[in-house]
Amino acid sequence: MVPFLAFWDPQLAPQTITAISLGVIFFNSASGSIRYARTRRIDYVSGVTFAVATIPGAALGAAISGLIPRQVFNVMFGVFMLAVAVFLMLKPGRAVSGAKPVSGQFRRIMTDRSGAVYDFSYSRSIGVASSGIVGILSSLLGIGGGIIHVPVMTRLLNFPVHLATATSHFILVITALTGATVHLFYGRYFQPEAALMLVALTIGVIPGAQLGARLSEKAKPTWILRGLSFVILLVALRLLIGFGAS
Repeated sequence: MVPFLAFWDPQLAPQTITAISLGVIFFNSASGSIRYARTRRIDYVSGVTFAVATIPGAALGAAISGLIPRQVFNVMFGVFMLAVAVFLMLKPGRAVSGAKPVSGQFRRIMTDRSGAVYDFSYSRSIGVASSGIVGILSSLLGIGGGIIHVPVMTRLLNFPVHLATATSHFILVITALTGATVHLFYGRYFQPEAALMLVALTIGVIPGAQLGARLSEKAKPTWILRGLSFVILLVALRLLIGFGAS
């Protein structure tokens, strides 16, 4: 969403881009979460914990986004996306069931609608700390946070990929709403162009989120992560090449 808005109108200010992006992400994640809830793959206990941890950072990131010049914003976002893409390609994550539970860690046992059982454990302190960072970057750069949360949840917290994608979507509802609310406070949605783009994009992402969640139910976990890394890499290169050309 951020690169699309940046390419669509080079004159848009970074804070306007992040405001529109977070508003669209909120509606997208809310729509997708409804579908994921039906699959019973959302870990609500972990999701609420991580979401609460993102709130202070999300508010801070949205508040300071207006201090970043557009070119600096593009480079920051491009480098960040490139790093995430490389991380996913080198460490694609655990495919289905996650790592075996570790003594002393927070253990989760879940059964989804298909009957698949997920038994794993993770460090709550790492989960909360990483979520705080996700909150800042999400609102500062206008990203959903899933491109950070999914790699962190699959690699550092041992979440199975399907649970990570579903739970991450649920977390986004709260994170994006927090950031969007701060942007609303600063009046960034009252700009005519921003309001029109937000409405137009939201009309598209709501049914798109339903379709994406449905396809995720049938896709292999490794395909999800490889597809995510490929798309992120293309976006990062396009932003950095565009910056170099300017």
